[in-house]
Amino acid sequence: MISPLAYIDPEAKIGENCEIGPFVFIDKNVVIGDNNKIMANANILYGSRIGNGNTIFPGAVIGAVPQDLKFRGEETTAEVGNNNTIRENVTINRGTAAKGKTVVGSNNLLMEGVHVAHDAVVGNGCIIGNSTKMAGEIVIDDNSIISGGVLMHQFCRVGGYGMIQGGCRFSKDVPPYIIAGREPICYCGLNLVGLRRRGFSNESIEAIHNAYRIIYQSGLNITNALAKVEAEVEMTPEVTYIVDFIKGSARGIIPAGK
Repeated sequence: MISPLAYIDPEAKIGENCEIGPFVFIDKNVVIGDNNKIMANANILYGSRIGNGNTIFPGAVIGAVPQDLKFRGEETTAEVGNNNTIRENVTINRGTAAKGKTVVGSNNLLMEGVHVAHDAVVGNGCIIGNSTKMAGEIVIDDNSIISGGVLMHQFCRVGGYGMIQGGCRFSKDVPPYIIAGREPICYCGLNLVGLRRRGFSNESIEAIHNAYRIIYQSGLNITNALAKVEAEVEMTPEVTYIVDFIKGSARGIIPAGK
């Protein structure tokens, strides 16, 4: 299952039942789990940690040193979970001293040309479209859909179960459960189709909708809007997630559409 044309450093640790194609390069200080398929010309570099059942397409580079001038060669990792599909030319850089690791969770699809920068955290069950670029220390929560050609400013966070329109760029946080789009980026309503596909009840969706009516349509500033949400909307787990997300946002959230 390992091509004789692949290079695997003697110090690398490879699990069982892995398929490794020709001209794959696997560096030292790499740990790869079981049942992975690594196609031709992929590079798995120093500090990479890869779980089980992943498919890595040609030209992907995992574990390259950060594109950050503050990096001084410190021991850091690029960690990939289980059952991910990492398409052609995806790059996932190692962490820096800031957090020590870059993390991509499990069951994600990273399409062609996606870049995951140093110290980023991508959750589980996400779909990231072609050529989307994530700057350092971004966070993407579980079950997010980010379309192609999206540019994410460093330190931004994207909430779970939402969708971001292709070609967007943003430097503020995108709250959960919503559709974000247009230019400049703004709130465009709930991700209703996605929520229903994920099995959210009508009652849960209505509570989410009521919270966002206050946050984005009441005309109140964000502090007063959140206070009104907490006073008037049932604090379901979904509404609590929204409120906690916005309260914890250091960059502020994207605005309402005009």
